[in-house]
Amino acid sequence: MEITPIAIFHSPVQEKFGLPRQAGLAESLRGNILLEPDFRTPEALRGLEEFDYLWLIWEFHLNREKASEGLTVRPPRLGGNERVGVFASRSPYRPNRLGLSSVRIASVDAARGEIQVLGADLADGTPIYDIKPYVAYADSHPGVRSGFVDGKPWKPLQVSLPREFFPCFSPDSIDGLFEILAQDPRPQYQDAPERIYGLLFEGRNVKFRVADGMLTVVGVE
Repeated sequence: MEITPIAIFHSPVQEKFGLPRQAGLAESLRGNILLEPDFRTPEALRGLEEFDYLWLIWEFHLNREKASEGLTVRPPRLGGNERVGVFASRSPYRPNRLGLSSVRIASVDAARGEIQVLGADLADGTPIYDIKPYVAYADSHPGVRSGFVDGKPWKPLQVSLPREFFPCFSPDSIDGLFEILAQDPRPQYQDAPERIYGLLFEGRNVKFRVADGMLTVVGVE
């Protein structure tokens, strides 16, 4: 079977570093789905405005390598050191590089073939292979087990972003940037308070360091 993209995702996050590790963690992060020309017709999106969420099937296009050690991966939730099977994880390093995300619909412009969404974990330029509406009666399973995730709660960081840097970003993206930073973009096996990291967001390099549960932005280039 051959599949081709039906849409391209556009996001202020342009690299793997800084992407939310799951959809919905940065719930204010805005993105735009633009249908490819062959599918850019109002009929393709007719009725979508009646739904609140979408499923996206997409490609980890920034990953050209597979899992480095056979079919096991190191989930960040386990500190980046413990291994589990790739099919017991949501790692981006998969045999076919396919991703699955549930994102919130902000608006639908059927005439332009555009869907504005919130909370996506896709990088700018990501190919999308299918779009399906989320339906609660079939897709929601409250109270179920979630494996190793249940025993490893994630504690967000406090974020200090000086107001002098606010004008560097569009007003509707600031909340999304805060949420991305709070999720701690660093590799989970690194804990070097003196180290300065750089995260590309809206074409600017956000420089930050982390110490004692606080992420501090020290510059924007």
